[in-house]
Amino acid sequence: MKENGYAHPHTLVQTDWVASHNGDTKVRLIEVDVDTTVYDTGHIPSAIGWDWRLDLQRRPIRDVPDRAEWETLLSRSGIGNDNLVVLYGDTNNWFAAFAYWLFKLYGHADVCLMDGGRVKWVAEGRELTTDSPPFAPTKYQAKQPDRALRAFRDEVAAALDRPDVSLVDVRSPKEYSGVLMAPENLPQEGAQRGGHIPGAQNVPWATAVAEDGTFKPAAELRTIYGGKGVTTDTETIAYCRIGERSAHTWFVLKELLGHTDVRNYDGSWTEWGSLIGAPIER
Repeated sequence: MKENGYAHPHTLVQTDWVASHNGDTKVRLIEVDVDTTVYDTGHIPSAIGWDWRLDLQRRPIRDVPDRAEWETLLSRSGIGNDNLVVLYGDTNNWFAAFAYWLFKLYGHADVCLMDGGRVKWVAEGRELTTDSPPFAPTKYQAKQPDRALRAFRDEVAAALDRPDVSLVDVRSPKEYSGVLMAPENLPQEGAQRGGHIPGAQNVPWATAVAEDGTFKPAAELRTIYGGKGVTTDTETIAYCRIGERSAHTWFVLKELLGHTDVRNYDGSWTEWGSLIGAPIER
């Protein structure tokens, strides 16, 4: 397993590790894709498929699953409190990282990302199947949500004039500038206004990954984020459009670089850009 100077290298596993542990009863593999149809075209054997629109959100309220809903999801997925959960997905693990953040929000001990995600697995010509694995349901028990991992809009507003808080906008430069309201390959929907939260530094999520989709070494990551003033000395709040790309950056800062005070503002731009009277920079 390559470590690359990461603060918590156990939060990543490589594709060869996943291949060698396929069928391990202590490991639960979960695929979460931006394109929710991809799983059915072929996935890693023994991987469960989650639909982020249905499984990782509340309905009709806009929020993450509450504790009871999270317990129900994990229980029907055959996940026990003692399982090692390995997450992966398309688009360099966007929603896999969001699911990872949720696992940590509710206190699961052993969870990691497959470095490089689905793209790397497929590029290496590894086995895929269309069969869905059968797992007996469990009685998963989640902990109370860890509020230290999540930021809400009022907390973001209170941080605007604080020099000890770094706001990180992980969207593309065109979204940050207000030219686009969403990624170019996704529908132009969400917020009422374009732009960014005042004082937020633009560090696009993609700057953290190499061409093969794996995360860059820690030294490179420290240079990227440190150059924008995002260091271990400051509290950091990351945001994007709906919270999945900022969860990816949260993972980089928290798990790979060891920042102790970093939160994901999952309300992100769809919330801030629609608030009456909220300040916006362009």
